[in-house]
Amino acid sequence: MNIKSITILTLTILFFNITSAQEKPEPAKEVLSNAFDQAKKTNKNVFVMFKASWCGWCKKMDASIKDETTKNLFNKNYVIEHLVVKEATNKKNLENLGADEILSKYGGDKSGIPYWLIFDPNGNLLADSKMVKGELILKEKGNNIGCPGTQEEVDAFIYKLKETSTLTNEELKIISKRFRQNSSH
Repeated sequence: MNIKSITILTLTILFFNITSAQEKPEPAKEVLSNAFDQAKKTNKNVFVMFKASWCGWCKKMDASIKDETTKNLFNKNYVIEHLVVKEATNKKNLENLGADEILSKYGGDKSGIPYWLIFDPNGNLLADSKMVKGELILKEKGNNIGCPGTQEEVDAFIYKLKETSTLTNEELKIISKRFRQNSSH
């Protein structure tokens, strides 16, 4: 190859990389529609986490879900999707179109993030990250668990996982142990 050919090839590659990097994220409705389709095919529920690039607790939540000790447990029970919301003005291009409306529809617009929802494959809400545990209303009723860190938050999260999955008590203990590590980081 001569210099001209290399230059043209390099510029072409750069153009496509820049163009693809600027593509908008998939609209929230499409993300959810695809997740529900996949959940129906795999007999799983859908775990949706609202997050932002600046959110440290969102990163902790992802790290806990993707940890080598918990990843397979979540993946065998849930189709996991993320919707980006609440970005800074200069990063609004990272947000999923319509995600704010969905967050608001399910009561998370006045909460911090991460905020999560668990749906059945047909789109029916099974659980959210508001801190209510069965008949027992916790001290911080209605507050967002987000990424559970306190023992009370982890207990409420585990209860919601138990109600929306086929996770065994032993598997739930593994998840509980991993999430309790978030309070020490």
